[in-house]
Amino acid sequence: MPTHGSMTKAGKVRKSTPKIEPKGKKNLAPRIKNKKEFIKRVQKTEKPTSKE
Repeated sequence: MPTHGSMTKAGKVRKSTPKIEPKGKKNLAPRIKNKKEFIKRVQKTEKPTSKE
């Protein structure tokens, strides 16, 4: 099977590039944000009903 380039050149750019630390996320994922808003809006305002 033929290759697309010389194997001696493989990975040279990636190895020579300096490692940069990833930035932290600023916002929550939409699913988690919506869940928190739902709990705040609906579940905390509901009154528990007792069957006595």
